[in-house]
Amino acid sequence: MEPVLYTVVEGNTLWGIANFFGTTVEEIINLNDLTEPELIYPGQKLKIPVDRPYPPRYYAVRPADTLWSIAQRYSTTVNNLLELNNLGNPNLIYPGQILRLRA
Repeated sequence: MEPVLYTVVEGNTLWGIANFFGTTVEEIINLNDLTEPELIYPGQKLKIPVDRPYPPRYYAVRPADTLWSIAQRYSTTVNNLLELNNLGNPNLIYPGQILRLRA
């Protein structure tokens, strides 16, 4: 199993990243030899262990992003992003939020 390389963005926490990718904080800490896991920072690259051989693509929302702009960039639809991420309000996304782009 190859880990996914994930770039931390503002607002991320190890717990949030682990929860989204279906792993544990401890697994991320061990895989990345983190001595101070509470001090992750934007731009930091983390190896994330995943159970699937071909993981779905994910996107970390950046300032000024909209679901429409993300959908256009990744050749999908706003409705698809809403369904994949269980979002109720298409206008309510925030920097650091991790979105699934495909199943």
